[in-house]
Amino acid sequence: MKKQFDNIDVEVLRKVDKPGPRYTSYPTAPLFSTEFTWKDFIEEIKRTNENDSKADLSLYLHLPFCDTLCYFCGCTMIVTRSRERIKEYNEYLKREIDIVTQHLSDERVVTQLHWGGGTPSYLDPDEIHDLAIHLRKNFRYDRNIEAGAEIDPRGLTYEHMSALREAGFNRVSMGVQDFNPKVQEAVNRIQPEDITRQTVEWSRQLGFSSINLDLIYGLPFQTVASFNDTVDKIIDISPERIAVFNYAHVPWLKKHQNLIKPEYLPTPDQKLEILKSTMEKLGEAGYWYVGMDHFAKPDDELAVAQRNKTLYRNFQGYSTKAGCDLYGFGMSSISQFNEIYAQNEKTLKEYYNAIDEGRLATFQGYRMTPDDHIRKFVITRLMCDFELDPKVIEKEFGIDFDEYFKDSLIKLSDFIHDGFIKKENGRYIISPNGRLIVRNIAMCFDAYIDSLVKEKPIFSRTV
Repeated sequence: MKKQFDNIDVEVLRKVDKPGPRYTSYPTAPLFSTEFTWKDFIEEIKRTNENDSKADLSLYLHLPFCDTLCYFCGCTMIVTRSRERIKEYNEYLKREIDIVTQHLSDERVVTQLHWGGGTPSYLDPDEIHDLAIHLRKNFRYDRNIEAGAEIDPRGLTYEHMSALREAGFNRVSMGVQDFNPKVQEAVNRIQPEDITRQTVEWSRQLGFSSINLDLIYGLPFQTVASFNDTVDKIIDISPERIAVFNYAHVPWLKKHQNLIKPEYLPTPDQKLEILKSTMEKLGEAGYWYVGMDHFAKPDDELAVAQRNKTLYRNFQGYSTKAGCDLYGFGMSSISQFNEIYAQNEKTLKEYYNAIDEGRLATFQGYRMTPDDHIRKFVITRLMCDFELDPKVIEKEFGIDFDEYFKDSLIKLSDFIHDGFIKKENGRYIISPNGRLIVRNIAMCFDAYIDSLVKEKPIFSRTV
């Protein structure tokens, strides 16, 4: 395999490290407004049903409950030991599905399904079966559906895994974060290496076709040497995909992160060294850098799609299912298709109230402008292809690229000067090391970024 990165210059990474979006959407979520209501969402659903070529569906279910609190967590989650509370939520989730499907054409086919959280595997096996059966009653599944669930090895049993497999799931993703006991203790996530390996073994025995393991760098007490040890063990486990996330310490947004003492966190320079070493190790082990924290084996469909320029990006991260309408169910979940984004209520009380009223639980949303569509296309292609062809943009949208993006190109010139981008046959091609800062490059085309970053700290750092 060809070398994916040049010698990674930590000094250069330090230069560009600043807060910025991850661009799972454009415009980004801070632009969503409560002026967009559940009635607007229904009208948009009906409009998609009227199209001659009805888009396939991608479903996301948010299952927010966890057994314990991981101090680093940035997700919308709730810690509970009450099985009744979980059962109640599942019933509301099924009722929401019933309400949405009243407005959806039954001709639509589900090609992608994902359960996230929280901890979906915190459901017991019977609850997994019950929820899966309800989904199948309401939707038509493609025979080759891509169905993934996030799981937690802690407290997991073979019966949980078997229930997920019987429910039609063929992919699993699980957090590891770090195998070092001192780090695990500092973030309140005690997960011995042997239970992770056991879960992977069960997954393979049951025929799950893809296993993803998540790591986080920037946690308390991490060093280059200690994290290298974790990475070596992950490589030995040999999952199909690996995600390496930058810990976003945002205690002003996630109050529980105040439980992590800042003095125990690696310095920015140490974080960059950890990232550099990790990238090099995974590359040497044969993993392909898909983009934005994600690595995959070269024959994995994400890696293939990235090389073939058919990769897509949405709220579920990188995906091979471009063109699907994404429907999110559960508190805080986000739907995305055509002209709009729609996000559900963020608290259980408000979410339950909406369902009790027999309506959609939409809390806020956004209707895209023509300019948004153009910029979304550009940013998505940069994030997925690591290159941009102005001629394609001009043909797709009927614009003069250089004139339309004259302000963006001024910002882009710094990246060209520093060697992160080169122009070749009219195309803008991101260099191997430029791929590490693709978020920064994409920000050049974001019409809202300057005003957003001035208001208050809402984004994690880019490196």
